[in-house]
Amino acid sequence: MQDEITYKLLKSIDENPSQSQRELSKSLDISLGKLNYCLKALMDKGLVKANNFRKNPHKADYLYLLTPDGAEEKAKVTVRFLRRKVQEYEQLKQDIEQLQKEAS
Repeated sequence: MQDEITYKLLKSIDENPSQSQRELSKSLDISLGKLNYCLKALMDKGLVKANNFRKNPHKADYLYLLTPDGAEEKAKVTVRFLRRKVQEYEQLKQDIEQLQKEAS
């Protein structure tokens, strides 16, 4: 799974654990099938756990929670994602400077 998807998914779960899979897939702009696959992978790694809402009349609804390992992994993924974005920014800045020189 890509760091970007992992980062966004862990962040979204951390911020709003009661989102449905459909809401998560829409907010992350990924298919429901891909989201389901990613959630299962995170659960298999022990980073996310799913609990049924006990008193919810819609028993299919889940509460997704980061485990302590999930919170630690979120921090690691955030650092990797930030490094990559900074590198992309620096490269883009160089490309813009080069294009401005060529356009002058």
